[in-house]
Amino acid sequence: MSLFVAILTREVRLSLRHGADTMAALLFFVVTASLFPLAIGPAPETLGRLAPGIVWVCALLSALLPLDRLFGADFEDGSLDQLLLSGLSAPAIAGAKAAAHWLVTGLPLLIAAAPLAVMLRLPDDALPTLLTGLLPGTALLSLLGTTGAAIVLGARRGGVLLPLLVLPLATPVLIFGVAAADAASGGQSPRPHLLLLLAMLAAALPLCPIAAGAALRSAAE
Repeated sequence: MSLFVAILTREVRLSLRHGADTMAALLFFVVTASLFPLAIGPAPETLGRLAPGIVWVCALLSALLPLDRLFGADFEDGSLDQLLLSGLSAPAIAGAKAAAHWLVTGLPLLIAAAPLAVMLRLPDDALPTLLTGLLPGTALLSLLGTTGAAIVLGARRGGVLLPLLVLPLATPVLIFGVAAADAASGGQSPRPHLLLLLAMLAAALPLCPIAAGAALRSAAE
């Protein structure tokens, strides 16, 4: 556990030291979501109906931006080999990377989602549901993104392959997250959709680090 915490702390410090990637993801999220009212008009009914989809799609695309460097820098300078020789298993290293990605990218996106949803005229009843769904949703995006980044590590044009690999896997997260907010807006219970998100997170927590760890060992060899 101490090695896991040490690697997690290292990743967070490196991300804060190179804060341009984190700021780029956050600014992309804010700017992209702010463009939708200009494109579809300022009608409150239209914006309120589309707000959950807008927030979720922008969060998904923003979470993809820092993934290219998640393992790439360590792979290029040899730090990845040192991490694999540190005594911590490859799945645990991948889990620490995913946790760091969520802390420096997913959590800021979650915080920024509330004012953006209000700006997009999301109904007040749906705002808690939207944020509740984004909590496991952003964690899922970090786990899936970490797995995708490990799989394409060392591949030619990995930056192009990464979105093509992650986006289909993240589509169910997007569907259930938006459906939960839509259900709350319509006066229905969002519980089934939120439970499905939690079930997907429960499955991804062990499976994604294992798959990412196997990909890291393969890339290191």
